[in-house]
Amino acid sequence: MNFRDEELLADVIARLIGDVRHVAVGNASPIPATAALLARERGHGRPYVSLLGSPKHTFWTDGGRELFDCAGQGRIDVFFLSGGQIDGHGNINLVSIGDYAHPKVRFPGSFGSAHLYYVVPKVILFRTEHSRRTLVPDVDFISAPGASEPNVFRTGGPIALVTNRCLFSFADGRFRLESVHPGHTVEEVVENTGFDFERPAQVPETPAPSPETLTLMRETVAPQLAEVYPQFAAQVFGVGQAAFAR
Repeated sequence: MNFRDEELLADVIARLIGDVRHVAVGNASPIPATAALLARERGHGRPYVSLLGSPKHTFWTDGGRELFDCAGQGRIDVFFLSGGQIDGHGNINLVSIGDYAHPKVRFPGSFGSAHLYYVVPKVILFRTEHSRRTLVPDVDFISAPGASEPNVFRTGGPIALVTNRCLFSFADGRFRLESVHPGHTVEEVVENTGFDFERPAQVPETPAPSPETLTLMRETVAPQLAEVYPQFAAQVFGVGQAAFAR
């Protein structure tokens, strides 16, 4: 079966989620939301999935503030973060590019990223533009640090970075290339990555989504996405909000 890039990335992220209790998804994250719902369908109801902005898929009523409280209490196992810049140390930048007093680009802001990066055990980074302007040697502003000094208590941090070109794992303060997506090459990843990373002698290709996975995404997950991400559900899966209402 043919598949779209968004379906491949959702499948990759779903496998990274693993067997956990609770996955939370913040704003403007349709691909991680697809992955979280896919993981729940594969696990027959586990993990519990919280989608910020969804009355159906959250148990809280106070938006982001309650999300942060749950994370601080150790009640969220997986979260997702992105940034205008991500560097080779796992730092993300959601503030600005250039001199802080006179920035060239201003981003929306850090929100709860620094808090969530410290307290959620598994943070999966994602970026759908894999280029040297987004994956940089060092971010211009650290919104949330990928690692901390040994004397800093921290239960969470990055485990992986998923881009439109490849999958990196993250451990001991460095990224490692784990697989390259179909249609892309290791040379392409090197050329478009601003930071150094480790890699094995032979880098495997990312497995394509199985026909069963694609059917599950398109027929079961996509109608649920239409509640919070109607444009994404319509564009990627051809599903409108009417499907969610049924």
